[in-house]
Amino acid sequence: MRAPARIVEEQIVGPSLGNESINAGMYSFIVAFVMVLVYMLFFYSKKAGLAANIALIMNLFFLFGILASLGAVLTLPGIAGIVLTMGMAVDANVIIYERVQEELRSGKGIKLAITDGYKNAYSAIIDGQVTTFITGIVLYVFGSGPIKGFATTLMVGIVTSLFTAIFLTRLIFEWQLNRNKIITFTSKITAGWLVNPKIKFLEKRKVAYIISGTLITISLISFVVRGFNLGIDFQGGRTYTIRFDQDVKVADVQSALADDLGSSPEVKTFGSDNQVRIVTKYKIDDLSENVDNEVEEALYKGLKDGGFLGDVSYDKFIDDYRLSSQKVGPTISDDIKKDAVIAIGFALLFIFLYIMVRFSNWKYGLGGVVSLAHDTIITLGFFSVFHGVLPFSLEIDQAFIAAILTVIGYSINDTVIVYDRIREYLKLYPKRELDDNMNHAMNSTLRRTLNTSLSTLVVLLTIFIFGGANIRGFIFALLVGIGVGTYSSIFVASPIVYEAINKFK
Repeated sequence: MRAPARIVEEQIVGPSLGNESINAGMYSFIVAFVMVLVYMLFFYSKKAGLAANIALIMNLFFLFGILASLGAVLTLPGIAGIVLTMGMAVDANVIIYERVQEELRSGKGIKLAITDGYKNAYSAIIDGQVTTFITGIVLYVFGSGPIKGFATTLMVGIVTSLFTAIFLTRLIFEWQLNRNKIITFTSKITAGWLVNPKIKFLEKRKVAYIISGTLITISLISFVVRGFNLGIDFQGGRTYTIRFDQDVKVADVQSALADDLGSSPEVKTFGSDNQVRIVTKYKIDDLSENVDNEVEEALYKGLKDGGFLGDVSYDKFIDDYRLSSQKVGPTISDDIKKDAVIAIGFALLFIFLYIMVRFSNWKYGLGGVVSLAHDTIITLGFFSVFHGVLPFSLEIDQAFIAAILTVIGYSINDTVIVYDRIREYLKLYPKRELDDNMNHAMNSTLRRTLNTSLSTLVVLLTIFIFGGANIRGFIFALLVGIGVGTYSSIFVASPIVYEAINKFK
């Protein structure tokens, strides 16, 4: 049968840009990993910090080994997934160490404190990691290409993190205890930080409602007034990354291409001043066989006539100056939009069901989902308000959806750990008032919450600074989302549960 094959989605990355992306990703990975190791030694002393660092290093070996055995392709989002996994892997160690310190402060000996600390930490660790794993599954099912690679590294990383944090660190401590080694779980500088705080969080919930309501209102207004900088994933079109021999002005490039591409394309500086990203819908609905070559020839002619290429030939332009190109047909972009909405919807639904079943109360699920909607809207609001203002791309594309789903997993992980402590306190102190138990629970997990958030933010800031232009918008979404998610787990999720329990007694 005469059935012609026409390309409706295509991506080309030149060796120059590919090498730069890999080098930037690996450099950011090494720096971020060292930062996490130093942070753990600083906060948890040489003995406990060293045990956590050994677990992290072994985690890295296991992670790379499993990915290699699966034949996973190491893309830039994949490297980011590994680095993010390293940052989030600290969480299990932090939860265990904080519980051990609580047992020590209650007067228990070091052996019993370690045993009970691990035992009491299991519930929070497993609940938190399962909710993040659900996000990874949704990403893998509905994502494609690099996003599926990101999801793979995230899920594998969660499994290896659980093994190394729970099993390997326990072996190290047992070995030290059998040799009567002195084990300390905090340094002199950090020993008293946020120990037994007495913040009345629920009394401040109305202030938090005003802050969150204001941010959500600004975000919704910006959605209508400014809209979003949609990538070609969501609107269809062609994008080209071009590097010139000299610095250029985007307005000049845009003007030079207006005639040859039918209308003025979108042109933005991408990284350095001699590098631009050009987005155009020129002939995107044309399905003829040679249309891709015709568009590239029109692009070359416009840049050549504008004086940006000098004596460069068309073949040299394609090989050396066009660093990457991507094409997404309108039908494919519609499918990607639909899959993105389905992915976020399923992630919220599965997380709600898991929390409802795990805590035997739908009110906890409600608080979790409301806080996740809060985090998603505000993160989207930042991308709407600041696109075109900040000196890097804030496109809404598949990578952004991966970031949102990662934020959902991280935020609900934080929320579940607070919930777990609330449930524990309600069983231990049934005669206390509800608000008293909830305030105590949030205060007792505050040190862990800020510790995990700080270590993860250190990792993300390192990637943001050293990871290169390709990934900066993706990391910015994670920075905003994790910052907002840390706030919402205390000031949104738990107060919503408190309001729901009082209203539906």
